[in-house]
Amino acid sequence: MSDAEAFERCVREGGVAVFPADTVYGLACDPDDATAIERLYALKQRPPAKASAVMFFDRAAAFAALPEIEPRTRALLERLLPGQVTVLLPNPEQRWGQAALGLRVPDVPLLNGVTVPVLQSSANRSGGADATTLDQVPQEIREQADLVLDGGALPGTPSTVIDLQRYEATGEYAIVREGALPAARIADLAS
Repeated sequence: MSDAEAFERCVREGGVAVFPADTVYGLACDPDDATAIERLYALKQRPPAKASAVMFFDRAAAFAALPEIEPRTRALLERLLPGQVTVLLPNPEQRWGQAALGLRVPDVPLLNGVTVPVLQSSANRSGGADATTLDQVPQEIREQADLVLDGGALPGTPSTVIDLQRYEATGEYAIVREGALPAARIADLAS
């Protein structure tokens, strides 16, 4: 079984996985499985009210799952994704229980072919240092996760978070967190 198949199986069966993203190591679970989400938050020691992003491993799958993404925003996402960004989108249906939807589509060759979306967060204790190698993921998290994938050393800068909730109507966006994709590159892509 490939790493991608093992990852997808873990998520589908309600597990929590440690995996390499294109930035730092992450934790993932099924975004529709309340028990798995509770476990992920407990492993991180993260307050339940703090939202996490939903990650797809294929841009087309993200667009298919989120048909409400409007044309102007979709065109920008086609330029940004896959990439080292998390975008905040309007979420009028409160999909996955979030007022604003955090969407991430990384470029992770190890997980090519994964078809399920995942709720994801960095594989560290809440507020702790990001893990750029598997050894930097806290031992308790590695031991309690259902699957641990080693992707070697990662770049180490988390994704840039971009708020696109007003982008469709006004063309305005805001960088919520500086990260792996520089602000100047985002400005180029958004113009």
